[in-house]
Amino acid sequence: MAPELGPPVDFAGARAPGRETLTGTHVRLEPLDPADHAAALWDAAASGDPHLWDYLPYGPFDDRAAFDAWLVALHAGMPADQRFFAIVRVADDVPAGMLAYARIAPELGRIEIAHVWFGAALQRTPDATEAVFLLAAHAFEALGNRRLEWKCNALNARSRRAAERFGFAYEGTFRQDMVVKGRNRDTAWFSLLDREWPRAGAAFRDWLAADNFAEDGTQRRTLEDLRGGAAGG
Repeated sequence: MAPELGPPVDFAGARAPGRETLTGTHVRLEPLDPADHAAALWDAAASGDPHLWDYLPYGPFDDRAAFDAWLVALHAGMPADQRFFAIVRVADDVPAGMLAYARIAPELGRIEIAHVWFGAALQRTPDATEAVFLLAAHAFEALGNRRLEWKCNALNARSRRAAERFGFAYEGTFRQDMVVKGRNRDTAWFSLLDREWPRAGAAFRDWLAADNFAEDGTQRRTLEDLRGGAAGG
């Protein structure tokens, strides 16, 4: 009996992200520039969430000088397979958090959303959801990727819940994957595929629409409700 092989794929490759600014209704994602973003990002980093840095490989920072040095080094030494963005709120033109593309592999059609941190002004807001949506939509609709990834420390309940809310499907856990800040990290892997994006993207757009929010700002329908099923389903 012949071995079972995967289905054939007609795929010529995705496009690598450049230095595009991605603009939405609530936020725009600007390619990271310490000269433009450092001061406001420090304010966001120091804005009061004591757990902001618990599962990230860097931070917390003792002072503005330490944060600036990290940001400059990050920008200068950015690997070819990563692109960092500052999340700028449209309402006041203020950077309030960061995220990135990582594991960029256009030849494979694979890209990851990583290094996500939101200052207090972004947490639990439509702005934060739109920031993730902008990267996801760009990854599939403009760059032509087949697979979008989300990874986190397996103990990071907030990040795992966020991945599922955004429509990523849990794939498994890599045990003893890393040592981060002197501690073991098991890494939970999540993915969203191109064939799943039409439904997930439509849910994002419907959720972000103005008529999905009551006058007091509460959501009328959840992302999960609008997607109509389980993550990745």
